[in-house]
Amino acid sequence: MAKAIHSMIRVLDEERTLKFYDEAFGLKPAARLDFDTFTLVYLSNAESSFELELTINKGRTQPYDLGDGYGHLAVSVPDVAAEHSRLTALGHAPRKIVDFAPGGEVIARFFFIADPDGYQIEVLERGGRYL
Repeated sequence: MAKAIHSMIRVLDEERTLKFYDEAFGLKPAARLDFDTFTLVYLSNAESSFELELTINKGRTQPYDLGDGYGHLAVSVPDVAAEHSRLTALGHAPRKIVDFAPGGEVIARFFFIADPDGYQIEVLERGGRYL
């Protein structure tokens, strides 16, 4: 059986991206691999063994085109309203909280936030299938 271990995104400004993911989700560098033309930084926290791999291509000056194929990453938090307030206070501009209730009953509470490169992250309140 396969086990998901990481997802990779390409980022332009390593320092700005590291700051965002630390402040927003407590993700800190777990490993760093430096090569001639690029650097890989693996981010993780104690909540999960899943990692976010940042690829920093050396010498790149133009932002990446995310295209129309990228969707989002998702994280779960105990209290989505508290997390929304915290991220707002840090100046990260999360979008509004949504109560998703397709059949009249709320099955998910969430908001989206963009990282410095424009990648979207869904922040879901823990519960139901979103633990």
